[in-house]
Amino acid sequence: MKKFVLAALIGATILTPTMAVAQERGQWRGRDGGGEARQQQREQFRAQREQFRAQREQQRAQQPQFQRPERPERPQFQRPERPRPERPQFQRPAQPQGVTPQPQQDRRDWRQDRRDDRRDWRNDRRDDRRDWRQDRSDDRRDWRNDRRDDRRDWNRDRRDDNRRDWNRDRDWNRDRGDNRNWNRGWRQDRRYNWGDYRNRNRSIYRLPRYYAPRGYNYGYQRFSIGLTLGSMLFSSNYWINDPFYYRLPPAYGPYRWVRYYNDALLVDIYTGQVVDVEYDIFW
Repeated sequence: MKKFVLAALIGATILTPTMAVAQERGQWRGRDGGGEARQQQREQFRAQREQFRAQREQQRAQQPQFQRPERPERPQFQRPERPRPERPQFQRPAQPQGVTPQPQQDRRDWRQDRRDDRRDWRNDRRDDRRDWRQDRSDDRRDWRNDRRDDRRDWNRDRRDDNRRDWNRDRDWNRDRGDNRNWNRGWRQDRRYNWGDYRNRNRSIYRLPRYYAPRGYNYGYQRFSIGLTLGSMLFSSNYWINDPFYYRLPPAYGPYRWVRYYNDALLVDIYTGQVVDVEYDIFW
C-alpha cells in the first residue's frame, strides 16, 4: 500500500510541470491569436508604408520645380574693316632721248664672260692644289730624311754612351769583383738590429708563401757567402725594394737584397755571387 502511494506521488510530481508548460502554450496561442494576428500586423504595416509614400509623392508634386534661367545671347564680334591704301602702280621711267636700249646680245656676252671666269678660277684652284700637294710631299720627304738622320745620330750617340757606361761598369766590377768593399760591419749598427725589431714587430716579417721560380726543383738549400746563384733566383720579382723596412742595410751598385724562402741574400746581380746572407729572418 505504501509503495502504491509513493508511485502515485512520484507520477504526480512528474506530470505537473509538463501540464503547466502545455497550459501556458495554449494560453499564449489563444491570447496571441496565432498566425492570423501576425498577418494582420503585416498588412497594417504595409498600408501605413503605402500611405507614407503617397503623402511624400504629393508633397514633391506641390513643391515648385527649379527652372534654370536662360542665358542672354552674346553679341557677335565684328572686326572693323580697315581701309587699305591703294598701291601706286609701277611706271617704267621714260627713256631719255638720245639713248638706245642695249641689245640682248650684251647679256649673252656677260654670261659667257662669267662662265669663262669661273673656268679660269677652277683651273687656277686645281693648279694651286697640285702645287700644295707637291710642296707637302716634298716637305714630308725632307722631314723623313731629317728624322732618319736624327735617328742615326741618336743611335750613334746612344751606342757611344752605352759603350762608355759599359766600360765604366766593367772597370768598377773589376775593382769590386772580390766583394771586399762590402762592409759586413753593419751588424754593429743599432739601426740594423733586425732581431730586436722583429721581436717587437712580428707581423712585419710574416710574409706570404714563397714560390720558387719555374724550373727550380731543388727545394731549399742553405746558401753561404761566395756561392753563385742562377739568374732565376734573383730576378726582380724576388728583390727586397725597401731593405730598411726589415732593418737591413741599403744595397748599392750591383748589389740587391733578395728573398730566398725565409732567408735574405745580398746578391751581385752581375755575377750572381752571394755577398752577404741573413738566415731565417722571415716567418
